[in-house]
Amino acid sequence: MIRCKKLFTAVAGLLLSLAMFLQPEMTVMASEGDSLEQLRGGVTAVLNPGSSSSVDIVNATAKELNLDLTSEDVEQESKLVMANVHNALNVRAEADETADKVGMLYKDCGGTILERRDGWTKLQSGNIIGWASDEYLLFGAEAQALANDVGKMVATINTETLRVRMEPNTDSGIYGLLPKGDIVEVLSQEDGWVCLDYEGSDGYVSVEYLMLDFIIDSGETMEEIKARQAKEEEAKRHKNYGEYTTDADTELLLAALIQCEAGSESYEGQVAVGAVVMNRVRSGAYPNSIHGVIYASGQFTPAMNGKVNRLYESGKISESCIRAAREALSGVSNVGDLTHFRRNNGREGLVIGNHVFY
Repeated sequence: MIRCKKLFTAVAGLLLSLAMFLQPEMTVMASEGDSLEQLRGGVTAVLNPGSSSSVDIVNATAKELNLDLTSEDVEQESKLVMANVHNALNVRAEADETADKVGMLYKDCGGTILERRDGWTKLQSGNIIGWASDEYLLFGAEAQALANDVGKMVATINTETLRVRMEPNTDSGIYGLLPKGDIVEVLSQEDGWVCLDYEGSDGYVSVEYLMLDFIIDSGETMEEIKARQAKEEEAKRHKNYGEYTTDADTELLLAALIQCEAGSESYEGQVAVGAVVMNRVRSGAYPNSIHGVIYASGQFTPAMNGKVNRLYESGKISESCIRAAREALSGVSNVGDLTHFRRNNGREGLVIGNHVFY
């Protein structure tokens, strides 16, 4: 069932329809050969957006997208490794537990296998290159299963302007336009169309004009950890909200994320998103700050595509999202200790509005 949450007035709707009718469907057209190559070459499981470090998409996701894996795909897929820890895993310069730490992999982080020997694996995850003990890693089918569970498929718009349709056909109504380079979360794919999350509703765009990436989280180098911690310590204005003490700017950052992820949800759904962020901060399995959690690679699509930053800088954050952020900061959680959520796709979990928390 298609859910249409955005209602237009008669005049505004007429003007929007007229403008889009006069505008070509795509401002950049690609040949059939280019489109097929774009789809085959674009679907990868990236460990860090923009990084050259990548592994091919796992079987289950490829199957959903109706892609056939080649022998090269399968070989690349076997290079996937996932952290198997409750909190964090040290990555060292050498295959020795006494060697210097070069970075940390948190829970649900993944990487690419570079070398294996004597119970240790040399891996790359984001900017980290180092060794980790096999005791705390998952490989093969187990790594693929975890990646499918915690990762997400996103699409990068690869044409100047792309219409978002209400249904998967060119005759349907239009929600709006997406600019080139924008990143959106993919919900499903069918018959040449991708269903994506467009401001809380199911929107449809042609797969022909997308670069599809399966994103999983990557770790942090020790230098990145130190830089993040130093930046957080620069905050001068502090407010005490009971359980968690933070600066006023960070409160607005959390509120901006809540609005981007759940602005069209109920207040209960907004508090739940804030609670997920705070659960991660407290867990020890993720970066130990709100900023670190929000901007962890592969986690929150609005942080990846710059929407959180733009909303934060604009100051146009709704009062309900600010209140939800304050509640979450004070320790309120209506999702227990759950640390993940996504659009409700039928998976088991706590359903609040259009999200399922798990």
